[in-house]
Amino acid sequence: MTNNTQLNNAINYFEKNYSTYFEKFEEFIRIPSISADSKYNPDVEKAAHWLAAYLTEMGMEKVTVYSTTKHPIVYGEYLKAGLDKPTILVYGHYDVQPPDPLNEWKSDPFEPTIDGDFLVGRGASDMKGQILAGLYAIDSILATGTLDVNLKFIYEGEEEIGSPSIVDFIKTHTDLLASDFALNLDAGMIGKDSPTIVYGLRGLAYFEIYVQGPDHDLHSGLFGGIVYNPAQALSELIAGMKDENGRITLPGFYDAVLPLDENERQELARLGLDDEFFKEQTGVEELSGEIGYTPVEQVGARPTLDVNGMSSGYTGEGPKTVIPSMAMAKISTRLVPNQTPAMVKEQLIQYMQEHAPSQIKWEVKQLSSDPASIADRSYYATQCFVDALREVWGTEPVYKREGGSIPIVSHMKDTLGIESVLSGFCLPGDLIHSPNEHIHIPTWKKGIHATIHFLYNLGTHND
Repeated sequence: MTNNTQLNNAINYFEKNYSTYFEKFEEFIRIPSISADSKYNPDVEKAAHWLAAYLTEMGMEKVTVYSTTKHPIVYGEYLKAGLDKPTILVYGHYDVQPPDPLNEWKSDPFEPTIDGDFLVGRGASDMKGQILAGLYAIDSILATGTLDVNLKFIYEGEEEIGSPSIVDFIKTHTDLLASDFALNLDAGMIGKDSPTIVYGLRGLAYFEIYVQGPDHDLHSGLFGGIVYNPAQALSELIAGMKDENGRITLPGFYDAVLPLDENERQELARLGLDDEFFKEQTGVEELSGEIGYTPVEQVGARPTLDVNGMSSGYTGEGPKTVIPSMAMAKISTRLVPNQTPAMVKEQLIQYMQEHAPSQIKWEVKQLSSDPASIADRSYYATQCFVDALREVWGTEPVYKREGGSIPIVSHMKDTLGIESVLSGFCLPGDLIHSPNEHIHIPTWKKGIHATIHFLYNLGTHND
């Protein structure tokens, strides 16, 4: 059982030192660690060294900032609990999305601002606040007692650009990173009163499709009607990728898709995310999608195909009467377990071969490739986190399949052979990746309490 005195001492320490912790949180947000824009490379480097300095200040050992071909990876460890205690690999990313469009921010994105119960700033929720939730829990425990688990830390600065360096780093540092499981707080809750465990993540296969017609733009008056317009051809091809029931028509697309069992459908229904919830989140008047599945099943447990952008011809102000020579579309597919990006690429190429008109040329380029993952909900460390959430929130946590992709989870499982405990304390309305990103401070504080409980639960698991 948890030593309640030690646990309460740690929580009381955090509350007593909350203002100092919060100031450091604001300090971290002020670093514009935008990984996608090279002019911010010095700031990404600064954020890495900020994290390394804080790990050292906490008493972590072997703290190292590893250079990569792009942005640094930060490592540290604390291995004093003994061989009979679990070793946790704590993961996070310190890079953030660009703040654009700047004119939609109500305040400077890199000057943290308090707005009621919210801290507003780029990275407040995704995921600087989540990184610090874990570190503040650890620091509070060490300041008041001992830690009965071993820790390793890995923080990357490239998650927002697809994590190009971390896979190779993991493969070349397997001994350094050897652990029992990973703790990843890069997920979130379905609501401030609904603590959440994420056990499934969809994969991602991202493509560009290029359609070529004439070798240059043509005058639509002189050549319209005799040349197959590439923009029209691409539009027709995309329109045919789904049928009237919302099902994707790529050949064999559903062959590897695992069906949802009744128990899982009931658990997903318990999330309470109905049509009205998604209408409110999206601002649409009516939902659409695959017939036979609820919205929450569609966004977490069913595969999708979406157009993310299209480009062709003249799109400037006023008229310009041309038949464009080329059209391009960006297509993303979200995949469920058993589907692979390689499968989907073959299916997309086969679809184009079977449906593209002979009057055009076409090319499919794959830009991203990340597998889906699904975890065992009964895993002991996951249940320790469930117990911690229940203790702090006073309600039964819910289990969710996440619609997005967190590739590091599957890479850690494939390369290091470890499961991930995936949770977090951000909320659906936090506007991550959007202007006015924010975090709900009371929920964030409760998350730190829960992480303290979790670490004590793990330390006493085998007692």
